[in-house]
Amino acid sequence: MYKILTLNKISPFGLGRFNKGKYTYGDDTENPDAIMVRSASMHDMDLPQSLLAIARAGAGVNNIPLEKCAQEGIVVFNTPGANANAVKELVLAAMFLSSRNVPQAIEWCKTLKGEGERVAKLVEKGKSAFTGQEVLGKTLGIVGLGAIGILVANTALALGMNVVGYDPYLSVSSALSIDPRVEVVSNIDEIFAVSDYISLHTPLNDSTRDLVNRVTISQMKDGVKILNFARGELVNSKDILTALESDKVASYATDFPTDEQIDSKGVIAIPHLGASTPESEDNCAVMAANQLMGYLERGEIVNSVNFPQMQLPLSFEKRVCVIHKAKDGLQSAITTALDGNAITAFSSATKKGWAYTVADVDGDVDPSKIESIEGVVRVRVL
Repeated sequence: MYKILTLNKISPFGLGRFNKGKYTYGDDTENPDAIMVRSASMHDMDLPQSLLAIARAGAGVNNIPLEKCAQEGIVVFNTPGANANAVKELVLAAMFLSSRNVPQAIEWCKTLKGEGERVAKLVEKGKSAFTGQEVLGKTLGIVGLGAIGILVANTALALGMNVVGYDPYLSVSSALSIDPRVEVVSNIDEIFAVSDYISLHTPLNDSTRDLVNRVTISQMKDGVKILNFARGELVNSKDILTALESDKVASYATDFPTDEQIDSKGVIAIPHLGASTPESEDNCAVMAANQLMGYLERGEIVNSVNFPQMQLPLSFEKRVCVIHKAKDGLQSAITTALDGNAITAFSSATKKGWAYTVADVDGDVDPSKIESIEGVVRVRVL
């Protein structure tokens, strides 16, 4: 019986994927084989020795200690693309809100309460203060062409916009999904120079932190509108507020507002609603559950952020799964430790200094022989 610990409220559609004859789950599960999590921080959590995998029902994994998990042989999954449509729709909503000054207009309209029959005339008199612009014919620059960025790009084209995209790590599958009318550039400075709107869809890491700052803002068009539905730290808060105050940036729509940004000039502060739809939560939970079942029952790895992808045959007699450091000679040492067993299938892959080796064999296996190999951190026999 596999045990799943839930750290957040997980969609019943996802939990319903687990066969009750094989799995138990709950928020008070002890010694779990796996954890399902949404936004709860795990950085200060003591990870039990029983833990084999963590599935994040969402794309971002900043709440999970990835390196610690790798060192302990814990596979971390995420669910890229499962919430992409929900985020795309909110990005487009924010673009329209910023274009037509809708938030400011709504707030002003509230001040007319109590004016009675004068409201209609006051509206006509005051509406010119909120004149905006149409998105038709404008240029949208997209930084990051993953699942969300591609959906935003393709939809913006349908709205009659010109779209320019940048992604130094563009995958083959992503490239095939992009409408050929999207101009993909090799230098991010080209995005800053030509865009009327800039939408951020890149992961947060040391190279992308403060991506939008005083220097990069100076390269942008006057009156540019910036949309951030990826991670708050991609934008330097002090620099964006200065740019808004000077009207260099016309508006900043963010799903990750800070205290100083809330109620500041030009900021459209949204309380992290990107993936907050029942459809998105269902999709993420189902994908996360499927990934956990595939790994726990068959040893396959799909959408891991710390270990390599591994698709495996569905049927096997005995399967040996080994997580180890990516060092020369380790695969041979593992094969040697399986001496006496006929190996019917063998796969190995590496990622970020770590490796995953899987051997299907036809007899009993003593895992201690493999565990004693230097560099091996986890052995499972299925």
